[in-house]
This record gives sequence, structure tokens and C-alpha cells, in this order.
Amino acid sequence: MIETKEQLEAAASRITAVKAEIGRVIVGQNEVVEQLLWCLLAGGHALLEGIPGLGKTMLVRTIADVVALKFSRIQFTPDLMPSDITGTNLIDFSTQGAAVSRFQPGPLFGNLVLADEINRATPKTQSALLEAMQEGTVTAGGETHILPKPFFVLATQNPIEQEGTYPLPEAQLDRFLLKIGVRYPTREELKEIVVRTTSPVAVQAQTALDGEELVALQLAAKELLVSEEMLDTAVRIVMMTHPGEADAPEAIKRHVRFGAGPRALQALIAISKVRALCSGRLHVSWNDIREAAPPVLRHRIVLGYEAQAMGITSDEMSAAILGEIEASR
Repeated sequence: MIETKEQLEAAASRITAVKAEIGRVIVGQNEVVEQLLWCLLAGGHALLEGIPGLGKTMLVRTIADVVALKFSRIQFTPDLMPSDITGTNLIDFSTQGAAVSRFQPGPLFGNLVLADEINRATPKTQSALLEAMQEGTVTAGGETHILPKPFFVLATQNPIEQEGTYPLPEAQLDRFLLKIGVRYPTREELKEIVVRTTSPVAVQAQTALDGEELVALQLAAKELLVSEEMLDTAVRIVMMTHPGEADAPEAIKRHVRFGAGPRALQALIAISKVRALCSGRLHVSWNDIREAAPPVLRHRIVLGYEAQAMGITSDEMSAAILGEIEASR
């Protein structure tokens, strides 16, 4: 619980230290790192989208090292079965010949689980993640097993390769707190990446936060204040994603089929609180909500077929909403 200004500043300082330690290994991608930390501090899951070779796997592994979490990686492929990730019941035979059933945990039993190229697995295997992501449990052989806490799923997918992939359904996309776009590095960042990766001395990230401290920061973020005005603004943003709303922007009415649901509002407030904590404030501001909205809404706004053919993005729809609200303030 944060009760004094000193405690608030100490919490913000720890988060800054985590970012700095990640930056020792990861070149650039400051926005991606920041949004991933928002997700962890809010206790949610994230979907990272970017072309191959941008360091998504390295980034997740580095975060696990810096926050001292048990890391587990699952490479999703079309032949991957649900039991390959959740675990299965095995039969052990004792020296007397008696058969004993025991549960062998799968790679989901970690603190930070990297679901690499999640859209390459079949829907049957993808759906095995739903219970784990939503309930924090795994059911096998009629028994329910509790996953370790804290528990995060950070999934990656390639946006340009469609052959041999299975797009995630909206119900599963909604389980991800944020969808984070991983951009291509700049010229200077490319040079720095080559220098670091071809050097004889590899830079190793040091632990800057442990699991207990992470849980404490999560609880601290939940205690931050949200005024009635800011809550109404967040509600208005989510409602304006629906083309049937009277005050929805013209772009939403023209290009959007379905808007965001209640989870979007929960995510928007949760991320805004975390952002306020990172900034050393006890209350949520309009800037927090404005910065949190794009990654929260990115995978929750369903565009029409014509809009997709025209190359219109959900980020443009978010910008239209935020622009109207900004103008009315």
C-alpha cells in the first residue's frame, strides 16, 4: 500500500530501474518495453505483432531475467496438441507393479510464458490457452491444477505471413490486455544491434525486481484514484468504438463492424492506473487514458471488409475517437 509521497517515488524509481536494465540488452523499442511493463504491472497478457527478427523473443526473455520470473517458451506449430502445453497424466509403475497416475506439468507452468508464433497452432491448441489466461488454472484428467503466480502470457505473431496460420478468434484476442506493435529499428539502432551482438562480450541483464515486489507494485497500481470525470471519459472512448452510437466519429460509422466490449474499459482503466504509478502520481489523468487507448483498442475494434481492403487500421479509428474527445475538452 502506498501512503506517502516517498513510497510513490520509490515505486516509480523501481520501475525506471527495470526499464534501464532491459535497455542494457534491448536496443530501442522503448515504446514496446514500456507497454509490456504496463501489462505486467496490470497483471494482464500481451500480444506482440511484428515481422521476424525484431527481437521479440529476446525481449520477453530479458524481461523474465530482469523481473526474476520463471521463463517458459512454447514454439507453436500446426502439429502442437493441447496436452503439449498444459501437461498430461502419466502412469508410473512401482517396484511392486502397482500403477500410479501422476500429472506431468507442461510448459504453461511458468511465471512468464512466451507463446511464440501463436497463430501457427490450430484453434484446438489455441483454445487450451483460454482457461490458463482467464482463470489461471489448467484442467487435465478431470483435475484442476493452479498455475504459479504471477502468471503472464506474452504471445507473438507474424502479421505478413498468412500461409499455414490460424488467425486468433475475437474471443481469444479479447483475453489479451494489450496488442503491441513491434516496429522496425532505425539506422542507428540497427548499427547498435550489430555492435552488441557481434561483440565478444555479451551483455547480461541483472535482476532489478523479484516476483513479490512485482505483486506489490500491481496492488499499489490498483489503489490509485480515478476521478468520475476520467472514468466517464474512458467509458465514452469505449462506447464511441461502436458504429451504432450517436456520437461515434464518422470514420467509426463507416468502417467499423463491431466495437470494443467491457474488457476494453477494464483494460483502459487498469493501464491508465499503471501509467500514473510509473509517472509517480496518485491519480489518473487524461494523458494516461489517451496513451493507453491505442494498444487497448487495437485488437478490439473489428473493421469491415471494405476498410480492410483499403488498408485502414484500428489505430486510425482510435485516433479519430481521441481526436474528437480532445477537441471537446
